[in-house]
Amino acid sequence: MKIVLASNNLGKLAELQAMFAPLGCTLVRQGDLGVPEAPEPYRTFVENALTKARNAAQHTGLPALADDAGLCVDAFGGLPGVDTAYYATQHGYAKGDDNNVTALLEQMQGIANRRCAMVSTLVAVRSPEDPEPLIAVGRVVGEVAQERLGSNGFGFDPIMWIPEFGQTFAQLPVEVKNAHSHRGRASQAMAALIRANWLGA
Repeated sequence: MKIVLASNNLGKLAELQAMFAPLGCTLVRQGDLGVPEAPEPYRTFVENALTKARNAAQHTGLPALADDAGLCVDAFGGLPGVDTAYYATQHGYAKGDDNNVTALLEQMQGIANRRCAMVSTLVAVRSPEDPEPLIAVGRVVGEVAQERLGSNGFGFDPIMWIPEFGQTFAQLPVEVKNAHSHRGRASQAMAALIRANWLGA
C-alpha cells in the first residue's frame, strides 16, 4: 500500500518508513507528488496533523499519514509545543534544527527544571473525508541536556537527555532510538491501527 507522508522532512521519512515497511506500506513524501504544505493554524498537535493528512489525501487521492510533533518544556509551560519547528525564529535565528538547539540552550541557561517531553501525534486518513481518522500519540519524558551530545538523529535529539538510557537520543544507535522515541512509540501504535483497521490483519 502506498501512503503519502504529509511532510518533506527526510529524517521523518526515514524513521517512519522503517516502522511501516513490515506492513508492506511504502511512504512517499508529499513534495515528491507536488503537494503543497498545508497551513498549521491550530494550537494542538492532533488538529495540525489532521489538517496536514487531509491536505495530502486531497491532492493525491492516496491514503495519507501526517505527524505533528514537538518539544514541550515544563519550565516554559509546555512551549514551544506546536511552534517547535519555528522556535529559533522567535529568538532571532533563522529556521533550522541546529538553530533551534542553540536557541533552546540559550533560553535554558540558569533554569534548574529541565524536564521536558517530546510528543508525536500521527494521524492517518484513507481520504480527505475519512470520518474515522486513525490517531496515535507517542510521548517520551526526558530533560534538556546542558550541551549537545551525539551525532545521530535530527531536531532536538542532541539535547534530549533520556534518563533511562543515560544518553541523549543523538547518542543512541538509530534502531534503539526508533524503538523508544516519541515518534517510534506513535509509529508502533499507528502500525497496529493500520493493520487492524485498513488491512484487516
